[in-house]
Amino acid sequence: MNSLTKKSIVIILIVLLLDQVLKIWIKTNMTLGQEYRILGNWFIIHFTENNGMAFGMELWGKSGKVILTLFRILAVIGIGWYLNHLIKENAPKMLIFSIALIMAGALGNIIDSVFYGVVFDESYYKLATFLPQEGGYSTWLQGRVVDMLYFPVLKGQYPDWFPFLANQPFIFFRPVFNLADSAITIGVLYILIFERAFFKQK
Repeated sequence: MNSLTKKSIVIILIVLLLDQVLKIWIKTNMTLGQEYRILGNWFIIHFTENNGMAFGMELWGKSGKVILTLFRILAVIGIGWYLNHLIKENAPKMLIFSIALIMAGALGNIIDSVFYGVVFDESYYKLATFLPQEGGYSTWLQGRVVDMLYFPVLKGQYPDWFPFLANQPFIFFRPVFNLADSAITIGVLYILIFERAFFKQK
């Protein structure tokens, strides 16, 4: 095992550990909708759960959830193959580490989808229990992804002339996300920003 492989594994394990520790703490110490203000109205820990794809979208009920989770697992297998290929081809280190971040983030959310429905009970109006005697809130592959990072940095109202959203409230940045999402975003952005440097030889 060469040094790039070891460093990639370390990156993946660190992201997974931080992501899961934070999610488990949130599940066992906060109820759904509860929040802590870290930096006034700019940075808030807000506990919510994502039952489907990004931004709360859902895909054909329970069967869609299974399809989505299985697709994510296949995607991670593909990312893992590509990461191994990049290491063998001696690709730029930062490209390899960016792919490792994306893989770690995808794995982090897959863990929620596969296991959380079985190992936790509900978080509505109470703290969730880890490995409850009566069983979890759902079944395998039906878990909900835990989100908590909320940055409503700018609040206002759309102007009268704005199409479809005139005079509606405006919040930037509205989505609530997690560390796994952040790892994916950082990895993708780094690749996009330095694409020419990464792929100039091909």
